[in-house]
Amino acid sequence: MIFDSIAIASDHRGYWMKSDLMEYFQNLGYEFEDRGTASDCVSVDYPDYAKKVTDYVMSHKNSFGILICHSGIGMSIAANRVKGIRAVLCYSEEMARLSREHNNANVICFGAGFIGKEEAIQCIEIFANTAFDERHLPRIQKLDEIP
Repeated sequence: MIFDSIAIASDHRGYWMKSDLMEYFQNLGYEFEDRGTASDCVSVDYPDYAKKVTDYVMSHKNSFGILICHSGIGMSIAANRVKGIRAVLCYSEEMARLSREHNNANVICFGAGFIGKEEAIQCIEIFANTAFDERHLPRIQKLDEIP
């Protein structure tokens, strides 16, 4: 893995997937930080959990985040509101690879209602092990210029 640390969070609709992914990380010995939610029993607001992960990513060099809600759309919108965050809604291995190579994405978002655990794991593995292609840097720098 090319990253040093991972932060993961979900809302109540993504809790089951977050739990499965954390178990996977534990079995591999990956270091990660669980930023919530703690159950699927209470409805919570996805922007609150997107903030917890984006705060972590912005304050921990060489880290990435994983956000999960039912569709993945709300989490990706919320995360991308933070300057310096490049969140991608991912449903395929190719999207995971391209998001890193071309966009230097630092947060990967999933819709627990639209992607299975095994597909999500494959996407995370590709995301976590794909380097940014520096030839795309001028485009990435323009993102930070957008007010």
